[in-house]
Amino acid sequence: MEPRYTMTNFIAFLRDQYPKILEQIGTHIGLTMASLLVALAVGVPLGIWIAKRQRLASTVLGVAGVLQTVPSLALLGVLIPLLGIGVGPALVALFLYALLPIVRNTYVGIRGVSPAVVEAARGIGFTDRQVLWRIELPLALPVMFAGVRTAAVINVGVATLAAYVAAGGLGEFIFGGIALSNTPMMLAGAIPAAALAVGFDAVLAWLQRRAEGPLFTGKRGRVVLAGVLAVPLLIVLVALTPGRQDKLIAGFAHEFYGRADGFPGLQKTYGLTLKPRLIDQNLMYEAIHRNQVDMISGYSTDGRVRAFDLVVLNDDRQAFPPYYAAPIVRQGTLDRYPELGPAMNRLAGRINDSVMTALNYRVDYLHELPQAVARDFLKQQKLLIPNSKPSTPNPKTIIMGSKIFSEQYILAEIYKQLIEGNTDLTVVSRTGLGGTQICFDALRTGAIDFYPEYTGTGLLVILQPTPTEMAKLSMQPDSVYAYVQKRFQKQYGLRWLTPLGFNNSYCLMMRQSQAETLGIRSISELVGYLGN
Repeated sequence: MEPRYTMTNFIAFLRDQYPKILEQIGTHIGLTMASLLVALAVGVPLGIWIAKRQRLASTVLGVAGVLQTVPSLALLGVLIPLLGIGVGPALVALFLYALLPIVRNTYVGIRGVSPAVVEAARGIGFTDRQVLWRIELPLALPVMFAGVRTAAVINVGVATLAAYVAAGGLGEFIFGGIALSNTPMMLAGAIPAAALAVGFDAVLAWLQRRAEGPLFTGKRGRVVLAGVLAVPLLIVLVALTPGRQDKLIAGFAHEFYGRADGFPGLQKTYGLTLKPRLIDQNLMYEAIHRNQVDMISGYSTDGRVRAFDLVVLNDDRQAFPPYYAAPIVRQGTLDRYPELGPAMNRLAGRINDSVMTALNYRVDYLHELPQAVARDFLKQQKLLIPNSKPSTPNPKTIIMGSKIFSEQYILAEIYKQLIEGNTDLTVVSRTGLGGTQICFDALRTGAIDFYPEYTGTGLLVILQPTPTEMAKLSMQPDSVYAYVQKRFQKQYGLRWLTPLGFNNSYCLMMRQSQAETLGIRSISELVGYLGN
């Protein structure tokens, strides 16, 4: 992409989305400040306490150090079953990450005060409390402030992951930009986050310089300190106070929220107005199961629909196009290995909606391995031929990609076993590549040879036909497949093989019990209930 084109799109994105950007900057500041204040309230007393008890210092610092080394997403994954989604787990994670530098620097600062100075203070009659407040803390303040500054910068960065658990913040733009391969969207989150880190450090450096002077001394100092603490507390209360709530709380995946065939399509077709929480697509089902949201975006063949007793709302105005699954393969790969196409097409028409839902259920809910599920399916279909190739490197190797959800892992494993059993090819897996655009770019540039895709996604996300072209196109499965097949071959030299037989459409889901109580069976009835 041309740099000027990127900058033009970035400026246009800022112009269109600046209210949302300002809102998420406020949330980001609130999350950072709230966690930092709690870490200060806990970390400073803890650091002072272990400075007086040397034997406990190594244990406390060791535990805080271990917490600091836990990967952010892993820590959130541990907290979600305990605290659910939203601000709670995000604040706890940020607090834990801020704790180590504050505790350690407080401990080091207090221990670094000269014993001779302390003894001199005691010699003139200072109590332990007076020694702490008048001697040790003022002398330790530069080191303590360094820890606070480190904690603040760390938390600004880690707070971007709050969007993973629907806590908001600038991570919403970063996650959405990654999912959609939208550079302006990513920059709209990354640049303000970097600016906030620099800004926090600059403000704390200014406070440090003032704290080392007469500003924080005596009664006047206590008043100033109270004011300094009151300002971030006020910002936290304003930033983290929830705004207007819809009658029903929606939790949407970042990709669904930004894709033309996702939430924007619902808005255009139904006039649906919602302020959804944006959440990782793998956590949406857990959130609705725990009654933390009332509806979610999802996929019609997802196994958790059955597992969590959810109901798919009828798309009565057909906002979502057909999403029939089929592999996209590089034409050069098919020409080089002519046996590949017939082997893959042995799967054509063999997986309907109910079969795919059952396979997903085994992986999503029963936590069976995709390899085992794929092997059982191929065996049932009498397509399983054990791979008898030697373990030595095979020059006839193809690279397979997939997106980052269970159904794609299952399909990838089915194709791997099918190809290796029916040809002399070896398949190398590159699974979990992320969003649609990432997989497509990898295929187009030759990083992979094929991956499973959906016709509706190929139509609206990759090809993006004009409104005039869309008006001429019938939204029937065969018409959409023929259109994407022709256009992909002509524009990219990529070939869609025969569809597998199931339609994994985008959809809105609710808990069955709640949908029955409210009398909501379709998206139109949902819009009517919300009063849109």
